[in-house]
Amino acid sequence: MTAQAVAAAFAVADVIAIVLFLLVTSYNAVMALRQRIDKAWSNIDVVLKQRHDQLPALVSAVRGLMAFEADVLTDVTRARAAYSPTEPIPDQAVHAEETSRAVRSLFAVVEAYPQIRSNENALDLQNEIERLESMIADRRELYNDQVYRYNARITTLPTMLIAPLFGWRERPFFSARPEETARPATEL
Repeated sequence: MTAQAVAAAFAVADVIAIVLFLLVTSYNAVMALRQRIDKAWSNIDVVLKQRHDQLPALVSAVRGLMAFEADVLTDVTRARAAYSPTEPIPDQAVHAEETSRAVRSLFAVVEAYPQIRSNENALDLQNEIERLESMIADRRELYNDQVYRYNARITTLPTMLIAPLFGWRERPFFSARPEETARPATEL
């Protein structure tokens, strides 16, 4: 073999090694991001389920004390019933936002009832749901950050060249439609 043939073979081997290196590192980076997204969603799902389980207790605790606000309680109950953990993430996001909005409306109405504010059980439940709402917001932000990183990774070079080979598509953010985020009416 001539020196030129050895040099050409070495150059081809280097190019193959570089391409394989980029392929493996890109694949591993995307898979790690997909795992982070799944983990972040699981963390959101846990809190959504906790809130889902706590809402009937809160509604029961305030139902007798809020005789004239049945529509507010109905909104919370309806929003809770719409939640389904098997729906696609965008639909779950919409239902989660509807539930949050109904809960905020309920809390606004509860503030007008001194007998509820003095009911220790109702206050404990309200504090727990407020804590869960805060956790949902924090976890939603983390989830959306991971989705952003994943979507950016699969739409930039060199990963965008292999994304179609593995069927990688952009993931949806956890967000509600604009009409779902309108501030609820809390007038008494």
